[in-house]
Amino acid sequence: MRTENQVKSKMNELLMQKKSLLSRIESAEPDTPVHASLSAQLLRIEDMLTMLEWVLNEPTGSYHM
Repeated sequence: MRTENQVKSKMNELLMQKKSLLSRIESAEPDTPVHASLSAQLLRIEDMLTMLEWVLNEPTGSYHM
């Protein structure tokens, strides 16, 4: 199990990667394999960030009523 600080550190790392990818996507030509690849990487990073946010802000309540 990771500590809260480790999760926050990983989130910061991913946010920096996201910023870098966004600038690379802006400079890439649309409708090219490079642009598509960078966009796919961005989606994966956003998914990872969402999961880490869920870990930090664990939902309360029950899924089963």
